Order: sequence, then C-alpha cells, then structure tokens
Amino acid sequence: MSIRPIYLDCHATTPVDERVLAAMIPYFTEKFGNASSIGHVYGWESEAAVKQTREILAAAINATPEEIVFTSGATEANNLAIKGVAEAYFKKGQHIITVATEHNAVLDPCNYLKTLGFEITILPVKKDGLIDLTELNKAFRPETILVSVMAANNEIGVLQPLAEIGELCHAYNIIFHTDAAQAIGKTPLDVQAMKIDLMSLTAHKVFGPKGIGALYVRRRDPRVQLAPQQHGGGHERGMRSGTLYTPQIVGFGKAVEIALAEQATENQRLTQLRQSLWKQLSQLEGIHLNGHPQQRLAGNLNISVEGVDGAALLLGLQPVMSVSSGSACSSANTSPSSVLTALGNPQQLAYASVRFGIGRFNTQEEIDIVAKHAIATIQSLRKPSFMDSRAGKQQFDLAPAD
Repeated sequence: MSIRPIYLDCHATTPVDERVLAAMIPYFTEKFGNASSIGHVYGWESEAAVKQTREILAAAINATPEEIVFTSGATEANNLAIKGVAEAYFKKGQHIITVATEHNAVLDPCNYLKTLGFEITILPVKKDGLIDLTELNKAFRPETILVSVMAANNEIGVLQPLAEIGELCHAYNIIFHTDAAQAIGKTPLDVQAMKIDLMSLTAHKVFGPKGIGALYVRRRDPRVQLAPQQHGGGHERGMRSGTLYTPQIVGFGKAVEIALAEQATENQRLTQLRQSLWKQLSQLEGIHLNGHPQQRLAGNLNISVEGVDGAALLLGLQPVMSVSSGSACSSANTSPSSVLTALGNPQQLAYASVRFGIGRFNTQEEIDIVAKHAIATIQSLRKPSFMDSRAGKQQFDLAPAD
C-alpha cells in the first residue's frame, strides 16, 4: 500500500471534517425535502435547517440572517456582487476599483465589465502585499460605484485592513465588497465594524463541502441593490434563483460553527506550526518569505527560492508533500503567479515559489518531515554556481511570521 503525500494545500481546498459530514448525511436520505416546499413536514425540515445555517453565518460576521444569500460558492458570490452592483448602479457611475492581487473570480468579472464600457482601476500593492490606503483614496472618482478588496489572499495569506478600507468607502458613499473565501472561520470578521457592504464566502476552505457559498448583502445604512445574475423561481429574495442544496448548506453551517468555536486555539497551533516550518526552511540562504510577516493567515507560508528551477522544485517535493506554487484555479497556467509578481518579485523568483497551506489535521511531525525533505530537495537542485554567487552576500532577513 502506497503512502499518500502529506497534504499542505489547504488554501486550495480542505477535507470535509467528519463532524460536518455527519451533520450533512441525514439531509441526503431522511430529510431530503425541498426547503421551498412549505406545505409538508419534509419541506419544513429543510427550511428549518437552511434557516439555522443563515443564523450561524450571520452571527459569524455580525449580520442578520436575511442578509445571507446562498450561492454555489465564492466564485458565483463574487460574480453576483460585482456584476450585480454594476448593473444596478449603472446610472450612478461605471467605475470600479480592485487590486492586482485579487483572485481571478474578481479580476475576470471586472475585465468582462470593461468590455461593456466600465472603467476598472487595478491598484498595485506594497512589497508586503498590503494595499496602500493613500493610493486607494486617490483612485476614488465621482463615478466610482464599487471597491473590491479580498480579506485574506489565497496565495500569500495577507490580511488586508478591511476596517480602514470600509471607512474610506463609506466616507465617499461607495459600495465595499470583500472576497472572504479564505478568511471565514480563520480571522475575525464584522461587517458592521468594518463597514463591509458585500462579502463572499465559501465552505470548502474551512473543512466544509465544495459547491456551496454565500454572499452577504447589506440591507441598511446603506441598503445595497443587486441585479440578479440567475433568474427563475425567485429564490433568495430574487437575488439568486435555484433550489437550495440543503445538505451542502447544513455542512456549511456546521463547518463555520466548528471553526468559530476552535478559532483561537487553532490559530495559535497553526501559527506555531508555520513558525516551525519557516524557522527550518529559512536556515538556507536565498529563501524569501512572500507577504507581510505578521499580518497573514495563521496557516499560510509562501516562499520563493533562489537558485532552483520552479518546475523541478515542485516535482522534487511531490513524493512527500502536496503543495502548490499559487492559486489552484490557475495551476495549469505556465505564467508566473500574478500575485507574486505584483509584490515586485522577478519572474524567475516568482516561478520558484511554494505555497504551504497548513490545516486542521497537520501535525508537528509532518511539518518536520516536510521541512527536512524540502531542504534536501532545494540543496540537490542548486548548482555550485549559486553558492559562489551568494558568497559575501547578507542573508535575506525577515521577522518571524507571528
């Protein structure tokens, strides 16, 4: 029997927690009713389950249950938010602001709107991956209708200053959307305190099932209008038609419930594992940490490695660990990560990058195995000329990722 690699790609997806699966199973078999069939007990059971998850998600972000719209995932939620605002506020303006390090689920809808005549401003980020609030403020125009900035980056784990962004947007009466697919259950989110108007969520990044997500849509101060992007049946207050996938919704609620209950202790544990991995890897010369050293997800470590071929590096790591070099949604793309190049990394360094996504089921023993194999792989791939070129150079110094 072959031994499977150690899974360290939890920003791509996570396994379903057994507690989540146990909560879902009855809604596939016994409680299989349509939540919209309110004339009998089968429908009532599903309706109650859906309502419970709305309440869990709303409480997680300090919203109301009525403000939660279920979707098939964060990609659909992003599309509904961006295109929905563009269509609903078209007469007010046709200018949207986003950031170079956003997921393609934000950038691609923006590029689509550009073909329809919208103006899209894509802001750069600083070397540490954080947005420059001064540059954001300068980008505002009278015709700006939407700002979209992700909460936690899927590649480098950087946590953007949502409250400060929200404050700026509301001062100019501009709608603020954030893609929080990577953030839910991992870092505190409060749509009221952070003045967030639209927030995209998903279950499968937090040990829940794939195929289910949600969009928070603010109902007051201000009330956000959205043009639906999917019609037929009038589900979700007309914003997203389609029969609700009750088992997935139940799983989503349970996954977030568990994550919130364990968030403090789990973040502490993941931070310790990440620091341990970084401490071991950074003993080598020419290892660069990508993203802010402290303001990042607890389980994220993204490094670039000097003196190696990127493809050879990933191939060498594969027998022992499952990691990636960037977003799972663009893993077939042969171009270097747009996120890493946005940080100012040269192409060669961006190619030779590894994203470690540490999760709930990883252990210190696994981290030690991964570090040992990664160090050995890097050393075996480096040519003698690399060490000659490093002679006399000061080691790249970064503070520990707390």
